Amino acid sequence: MPASPPLNSIVLAGLAGELAFEAYAWLLSPVLFGVTLEPARLVTALTQMGTGIALPYGAAFALHFAIGALVFPAIVWMTHARTGLKLPLAGAVAGLGLWFVAQGLLAPVVGRSFMMGFGAYTQSSFIGHVGMAALMGGLMVWFMARFAPPRKNEVPLG
Repeated sequence: MPASPPLNSIVLAGLAGELAFEAYAWLLSPVLFGVTLEPARLVTALTQMGTGIALPYGAAFALHFAIGALVFPAIVWMTHARTGLKLPLAGAVAGLGLWFVAQGLLAPVVGRSFMMGFGAYTQSSFIGHVGMAALMGGLMVWFMARFAPPRKNEVPLG
């Protein structure tokens, strides 16, 4: 594994992982847990509390998406680099951390209970965050292999 991944691998893995998270949040979570995950509501509440600005839902959604797609895959990589864990496992560890920050630290800031009582929303959020980040790690491995220059005397596959 290279010391630092190509930027395109981080961005593509992040976009794919965040799209998978949103598909899970809006399509699968309601079927599996009876709740739709809407982290944009947390972003809206935090922005209102921190700045006094009433951020529209669409802007909060876009902000959460951008952070998830661009910042979080970098955190997955940093977790891998600091721990030596393989990228999918580093992603799962980073996802666990993200889940705790969202549900255990930030949700109480806006008036929700710690981990929201470990109810259906928190359980679904666990699957969404850990799954998204593990997927990002796995996709980074795939993209880095796909974009790696061919080795000497190796015929390119693509």
